[in-house]
Amino acid sequence: MSGLEQGGVAFACLLLLLAVGVPVGFALASVAAIGLYLSVGASFVLTTFKTTPYTLASDYTFVVVPMFVLMGAIAGRAGIIGDLYFAAQAVLSRVRGSLFMATIMAQAGFAAASGSTVVASGVFTRMALPEMLKFRYDPGVSAGCIAAAGTLAGLIPPSIAMVLYALLTGEPVGALLIAGILPGVLTAGAYMFGIRLFLIVRPEWAPDVQEQITWPMRFRALSKVWSVLLLMILVMGGIYSGLFPPSAAGAVGAAGALFIALSMRRIGANQIWEALLESARITAMIFLIVIGGLVFSRFLLISGFIGDIRAFVTATELGVAGFLAMTVVLFLLLGMFLDSVSLLVIAVPFLYPISQTLGIDPIWFAVIIVKLIEIAAISPPVGLNLYAVLASADGRVKTGQLFKGVLPFLAIEMVVLALLLAFPAIATFLPATMG
Repeated sequence: MSGLEQGGVAFACLLLLLAVGVPVGFALASVAAIGLYLSVGASFVLTTFKTTPYTLASDYTFVVVPMFVLMGAIAGRAGIIGDLYFAAQAVLSRVRGSLFMATIMAQAGFAAASGSTVVASGVFTRMALPEMLKFRYDPGVSAGCIAAAGTLAGLIPPSIAMVLYALLTGEPVGALLIAGILPGVLTAGAYMFGIRLFLIVRPEWAPDVQEQITWPMRFRALSKVWSVLLLMILVMGGIYSGLFPPSAAGAVGAAGALFIALSMRRIGANQIWEALLESARITAMIFLIVIGGLVFSRFLLISGFIGDIRAFVTATELGVAGFLAMTVVLFLLLGMFLDSVSLLVIAVPFLYPISQTLGIDPIWFAVIIVKLIEIAAISPPVGLNLYAVLASADGRVKTGQLFKGVLPFLAIEMVVLALLLAFPAIATFLPATMG
């Protein structure tokens, strides 16, 4: 069989395994093992499975993942999320849809202390959704807002998605993390502006509730967000200035979050242990998926699939615009059936080499891919953030309500994606100025 045929069979088998509930990491590794065995023999398969986990575990880049997850877990248990949310709510209390705005602002701030979109969605559902329903906000749109704002952690550093992209491609993780800042801020701003426009047409989504919050109360609420600002300066400032590498930034961020939590007397031994366990579970899950993805990408390379795809793109003169359009369509389709981490690990190994053949800026392409991952995370029926919200909503929102309520935010995401495609400098400006 040709490389294209082998790759097609492999993807079909992979989707079949995922459809019957096989964990993503095992599915990727199993398909790759069979493909490599049939292509080059058992000896190469054994060597690959011996060296790949060791290579990944010994890569200092991967240290960033558990450290950033731990930083977010500690920040969540220390009540920093609540400080952010209520500060944003106090500032925006006189604006229609203030709870939508507060959720978006607070999730943007929390994204700077946690790289996990799922964690952010779950925590904010438990905190913000009851408040929204109390003031008679539309349940579906409220839940959709929380799920969509949770994706900001995909771009705003420390972004686990960017770290995984760096592991899969070999691009510098520091530049990738910094590249996500402006697109992340743009997305948050677009959400806030977009929801204001939607509320003009559909005011029943958010009744006009005027809370009596004085300026002294606002200042008191704002005074509590110093912890997040300090973490942002520590992590992003250190990476941007070149003061320390991203691997050290993760450790500094986790240690900083722990020090802040202890100094505020908001965390004890039990909470620290829970944060460590949560970080270990999430890291192990990501580790297994990435190992499977690396082995699968090796099979795609050896089978000739990547070479055949590259030759096809060159022969058809698809060009940069055509390739990007194909990538967008591919992610939008697969995003309805695959979770975001799986989509990243499956698609990047064969899309990245083609992008480099076409001369596409690797940093810009990374931002586009992660933006598409964000869209996938809130795309029905399999968007991971949607189910994180449903799992934390305790029956307050029905699945159909959420799927309908997230549609306005998907529309906003498509506008932001178009801006990023039209203006690459949004992604490449800050990395070009790094120390």
